[in-house]
Amino acid sequence: MGRRLRTMVCAIAAATLILPPIQAAAQSAPIYALTDLFHPVTAQNGMVASQEAVATAVGVDILQKGGNAVDAAIATGFALAVTLPRAGNLGGGGFMMIHMAESDETLALDYREKAPSGAFKDMFLGPDGEPDKQKSRFSGLAIGVPGTVAGFAAAYAEHGSSNVTWQDLIAPAIELAGNGITVTPGLSAALTARAERLTRDPATAEIFFKAGGLPYLPGETLVQADLARTLELISEQGADGFYKGEIAEKIAKKVQDAGGSMTVEDLADYQPVWRDPVVGTYRGYEIASMPPPSSGGVHIVQILNILERFPMNEFGPNSADSIHAMSEAMRLAYADRSKYLGDPDFVSVPIKGLTSRDYAAELTKTIQMEAARPSEEVKPADPLPYESNETTHYSVVDKDGNAVSNTYTLNFSYGSGLTADGTGVLLNNELDDFSAKPGVPNAYGLIGGTANAVEGGKRPLSSMSPTLVFKDGQFHLATGSPGGSRIITTTLQIILNVVDHQMNIAEATVAPRIHNQWLPDEIRIEEGISPDTVRLLEDRGHEVVVKNAMGSTQSIMSIDGVLAGFSDPRRQGALTLGY
Repeated sequence: MGRRLRTMVCAIAAATLILPPIQAAAQSAPIYALTDLFHPVTAQNGMVASQEAVATAVGVDILQKGGNAVDAAIATGFALAVTLPRAGNLGGGGFMMIHMAESDETLALDYREKAPSGAFKDMFLGPDGEPDKQKSRFSGLAIGVPGTVAGFAAAYAEHGSSNVTWQDLIAPAIELAGNGITVTPGLSAALTARAERLTRDPATAEIFFKAGGLPYLPGETLVQADLARTLELISEQGADGFYKGEIAEKIAKKVQDAGGSMTVEDLADYQPVWRDPVVGTYRGYEIASMPPPSSGGVHIVQILNILERFPMNEFGPNSADSIHAMSEAMRLAYADRSKYLGDPDFVSVPIKGLTSRDYAAELTKTIQMEAARPSEEVKPADPLPYESNETTHYSVVDKDGNAVSNTYTLNFSYGSGLTADGTGVLLNNELDDFSAKPGVPNAYGLIGGTANAVEGGKRPLSSMSPTLVFKDGQFHLATGSPGGSRIITTTLQIILNVVDHQMNIAEATVAPRIHNQWLPDEIRIEEGISPDTVRLLEDRGHEVVVKNAMGSTQSIMSIDGVLAGFSDPRRQGALTLGY
């Protein structure tokens, strides 16, 4: 690591110590109304907000060298593959929202994983005809063809700057993997928590555990030599260094040895897709988010269309009225998600109908402010007449107003737990996001239908929701989050807090969150919602349950030419840094 980058990392690591430990990912300590303790990070020239401090510093360093937001996003993503292995990745996939200020273009890049050509509808069912969780989550059948490297290469080819080279963007990750990273408390805890699963695969155990299966402790050095070599090949050969030749052969062999069907041809054939963003408006702001196979953009716009018909500002943040309205709108959207959403290359998704204001008006008529509507009474509605867990998110904005909102994942923490021998590449278990059987929930409790059935070459439905918000045609906010089924509602609440409740981005981030996904029939809340509010919700017929913290948003706003960003304190190690 260069001297300048080391200095930046040391400085920001020290800075993180002054932040109160509000809520770690696997804890549920109270957040309460601590917004007075939190203020956004501000900067004039550029900013990166990510879930890991070293990766954030890598991105900012690229901005300072003249790279644009796309360059910095790619460098941050490659660095996260080294420093945040539970979610940062080469062996997974995701979505990238890009806004290019000079051309006033807003683009959606789909680099979601695909099912191998040999995948088929009932491959996750056991002899009894019911879904087999082992097959869909931890076997070779669970692994989709990775999209991250191809996605980054496509983003650089189309919108990278000429000030930095492809090699410049990967060099920091190569150095971090080859020379080693200092194990943080968060990394050590994450490896310890998943030790039983990760040590089942000798290739994974060899990388992330010491002799005797002992986890690395905070302050120790973790070297990932095989990953460094893989990154070198990608640096030298571009995406072909990953999708063709020895790396592709090793990935395909590992998948097949674990019971899957992926071939080197599946890897060589992989292509990301540029898609039209899902767009909408909310109280004078323009919303641009990911289209299918993400369900995020469609349902964020759908829910906002419903909530625009309620006086959310008058209700106030996290009042009984505001939570009731949000919960009922969420319930309706998730019911529609179960029927209509899937890969648009395989099924017809009624995007226009689902995001229609007229459709939202009809749905709003079913919401009564005095009482909750039981989920058993809520079925997917008919938008057609209106038709004309472990993930990480980061946001980047540069001095020219270009912005990137990127969410990518391995699915579970460390994905399938399998590593392609000799590559250092952890492999995803993303195909669990398909509907193994219509009406049966996946690992996140989400119900799916035939639109999201398994099929060779198909992309599984996702909740990842990288989102950009504009005001009067100018960039205003980049945000997104990990969190499985809670990604959509977490991202939604950042927008509501900023637009309706006039919070700064730190306040909007720290505020307690709620979630309703139709089934199970409950409002999930974080600690910090008033007990009096909970009682009022229960009086309306809601089942309210307190569970662990939701999401880890990484957000950047532009206010009168000044960038203001904030990293969610719900997970250790996240950092926003600008210059």
